[in-house]
Amino acid sequence: MTSLRVSPRRPGRGIATICLRRPPIAIGALAVGVGLVTMACSVADRGGGRAAPSLERIRHLLVIFQENWSFDGLYGKFPGADGIENAGPALRQVDKTGRPYATLPPAIDNRTSPARPDPRIPADRPVAPFELGRFIAPTDTTGNPLHRFYQEQDQIHGGRMDGFVAWTNVGGLVMSYYDATDLPLGRLAREYTLADRFFHAAFGGSFLNHMWLACACTPIFPEAPDAMRAQVDASGVLVRDGDVTPDGYVVNTAFSVNTPHPAATPPDQLVPSQTFSTIGDRLSAMGVSWAWYAGGWNDALTGRPDRDFQFHHQLFVYFAGFADGTAAKAGHLRDEQDFLAAVREDRLPAVAFVKPLGPDDEHPGYASLARGQAHVADLVRAVMDSPAWASTMIVITYDENDGRWDHVAPPPGDRWGPGSRVPAIVVAPFARRGHVDHTTYDTTSILRLIELRWGLAPLGTRDAAVTPLTGALDPGRL
Repeated sequence: MTSLRVSPRRPGRGIATICLRRPPIAIGALAVGVGLVTMACSVADRGGGRAAPSLERIRHLLVIFQENWSFDGLYGKFPGADGIENAGPALRQVDKTGRPYATLPPAIDNRTSPARPDPRIPADRPVAPFELGRFIAPTDTTGNPLHRFYQEQDQIHGGRMDGFVAWTNVGGLVMSYYDATDLPLGRLAREYTLADRFFHAAFGGSFLNHMWLACACTPIFPEAPDAMRAQVDASGVLVRDGDVTPDGYVVNTAFSVNTPHPAATPPDQLVPSQTFSTIGDRLSAMGVSWAWYAGGWNDALTGRPDRDFQFHHQLFVYFAGFADGTAAKAGHLRDEQDFLAAVREDRLPAVAFVKPLGPDDEHPGYASLARGQAHVADLVRAVMDSPAWASTMIVITYDENDGRWDHVAPPPGDRWGPGSRVPAIVVAPFARRGHVDHTTYDTTSILRLIELRWGLAPLGTRDAAVTPLTGALDPGRL
């Protein structure tokens, strides 16, 4: 592991997993990929129109999309789950030359610049996961591990899961975990269902994984400036990291040409409106009510964003159907306060996505685990106390793993993922009680569940083939 490489495609991987809604764009290899994609879409678009009868009890599906924790990072000690005790060879970590670490490097605190060793965490720790709560309470904040597209593939290292320390920016912190079993969401997991084989859809960070929740696709930016593009040599070694692949796919954080976006972003670096179909488009076409509720949305739209408002989490603004001035943007993209009002007033749409504001989303670095979990528990309690509860399925999951260690290798996929394991908790009157679901899922399993429940055509080949998030449901209660 001497240098960062662009991972070769495994069998079954390829550009054909992307579902385009525009003619081919001639940008080298991308034009070929678009042709493959278009053929794949003609198959994936078939079907739709009738709900699966066994799912008709679900009148409301609520997805709460939290931030940046691996499964082992929170539930590696959860009773009955495939946790840290089963790690085996994945405990071993090797450096970039392939040599095993004798001890963990110092844990780095990068909340301020310059980054420095975190004095709260003892140095020279053994190469093993360690409980972070012994040194830093979950009410406090910590350093934020690197989580990017190319680097996560080298952390996974062909399924060895031994590259997390080598390809991070926080040293030994990447091997830390909290035992969330007795935290607010851990208590919900104990009462309802925890999925321990749920993988985030795409390698890398929040931006790309939000895109995959919206469209099961990777955005394209054919005219991206060279300053944004990654560079790889003829042997596939990454020479320079970037937010856009050499063939024009956006894989790391970039901002939409539509508002809101950071005011200081150079205009030529704003991602053009995408023309892929989204899950929102599919729902609207079938007359199914839905909304994306984001904390701090109203303030951001008026040019007064909260300091921790995350522009790249606002997935639907990247799409032409929700561009500035469209009725769809005004009707479907709302503030988290509108969600709470809808719950109180018994106006909850059939499908609702909630994206908490930065301080409430659990993201290491700027948010505390304890505050974020308490916030989500409050959202769940509001639904439980409403008339909608009897027919609502709540899915609480995380966009990606934050580059934090996990011991379970992701299943074979395509060029884009899946990435590492993340927690997923299902809460519903008809969910299995006190259950750990060992079914293999990824983020697009949520899309597949929506498609099956409301009779929608798949968005692409991944969500068409993935297992829907139904193993958490109790057939006797549906």
